[in-house]
Amino acid sequence: MHALSRQQLTLLVLLTLVWGFNWPIMKFGVTGFPPLTFRTLCMWLGLPVLAAVLLWRRVPFQVDRAHWRELALLTVFNMFFWHTLAILAIQTLSSGRAAILGSTMPVFSALVGAWWFGQRLPGRAWGGVAAAALGVVLLLWHEITSLSGKPLGVAMMLVAAATWAVGTQLMRRTRIPHPTLALSFWMTLFTALWMTLLAVLFERDAWVWPTPAIQAAIVYNAIGVFAFAQVAWLMLARDLPPIASTLSVMFIPVLGVFSGAWWLGEVLHWQDWAAVALVMVAIATVLWPARR
Repeated sequence: MHALSRQQLTLLVLLTLVWGFNWPIMKFGVTGFPPLTFRTLCMWLGLPVLAAVLLWRRVPFQVDRAHWRELALLTVFNMFFWHTLAILAIQTLSSGRAAILGSTMPVFSALVGAWWFGQRLPGRAWGGVAAAALGVVLLLWHEITSLSGKPLGVAMMLVAAATWAVGTQLMRRTRIPHPTLALSFWMTLFTALWMTLLAVLFERDAWVWPTPAIQAAIVYNAIGVFAFAQVAWLMLARDLPPIASTLSVMFIPVLGVFSGAWWLGEVLHWQDWAAVALVMVAIATVLWPARR
């Protein structure tokens, strides 16, 4: 497996907290507010903060033209599908269940790595995948009846998770010799333009001025998600083996489920509690040091 450095572990903890609490915040933000517009505002507000980080750290913005095609491919699979489909799906699903469906990404990533890229996974890694998959099944168990009436939302979240898994594998294998911060800036800019186009085409008639509470949700997403979490994730995905970078963030949906229950009053069942133990097992398969 892979031993995490102190910096990687710190990024992982902060990433888990920011993304975990963001699920109920997103659900609240798109309640009564156009979802594509919500995502678009978050990205445009987050971009100047991300640009300021590059200037502060003296990271060059330039990406050579020879790498533009690969950068576009990384943008499509890491951001276009995920940010478009996830924000639309969360309208019809509870924040906890959306987080759970999104957390199937590590399972997709392990399968894509093994079948498409020929990645050899040790038995312990497959055990973690199995535990994560069983945890997702348990968390969805009580929702099967209600989800059957929302097939589009479920399908969008699963497609978003699967394409994000491919993007994670591609990010790990990229040969672009530029810093991840620079790649993150351009990927976010391209996605912001894409989301702006969708918002103008499909939501222009529904535009309203956001309430102070929704403004707070937008600011949280702008700074926490796009100026920090998205960059941190791309750094982990690029520096760590895919199985480590994906399974090690499996606590995010657990945090999303319980924060949604606390803040939005979403009901928890025994399956939620059992899944916590399974998710912790999945994390342990990645973070527990291997014997020398």
